[in-house]
Amino acid sequence: MTYALLSVSNKDRIIPLASVLHHMYGYTLLSSGGTAAAISEADIPVTKVSDYTGSPEILGGRVKTLHPKVHGGILAKRDDEVHDADREAFDIGLIDIVVVNLYPFQETVAKPDVTWEDAIENIDIGGPTMVRSAAKNHKHVSILTNPDQYEEFIQALKVDRVAELRPRLAQEAFQHTAEYDTAINSWIMDVLDL
Repeated sequence: MTYALLSVSNKDRIIPLASVLHHMYGYTLLSSGGTAAAISEADIPVTKVSDYTGSPEILGGRVKTLHPKVHGGILAKRDDEVHDADREAFDIGLIDIVVVNLYPFQETVAKPDVTWEDAIENIDIGGPTMVRSAAKNHKHVSILTNPDQYEEFIQALKVDRVAELRPRLAQEAFQHTAEYDTAINSWIMDVLDL
């Protein structure tokens, strides 16, 4: 069974992408939180990450996707016997597509009345971890971090040219997390007057 993991803050165009991945290409969709609810409401079959891992979301949603079944499925090399043995031993499926964009930190801190606590809760942890895992393993995994990439990705799927697209998607993913971390750092420096 091949999985696509979709966990997005910006849900723009996620339903058409989920539909194509499931109905046209047979991916089993994994998702968490609001993304899982949106996909389910669109009558597209989706498995909650917590059901897949057997671990509930904890700490008020702070921990959802930080699990070996998620990151093992993303990081596993497809041509490595040791990785295959570990996946088999721990019942880890392959996650071939990761669609993640991050909590809206910059939009949150742009609000004039934002509190320190609100800002801190909008620092994404699991999202950047999945993005970086997928980008690192771009030889085998496609990482989408922006709704503007979805249509190009679908077209690449149709003509079996996804492998050619993956290096650029990985670069864009690392740029996405770098800009996110820079925004957090800049905000903290500004608030603390450093």
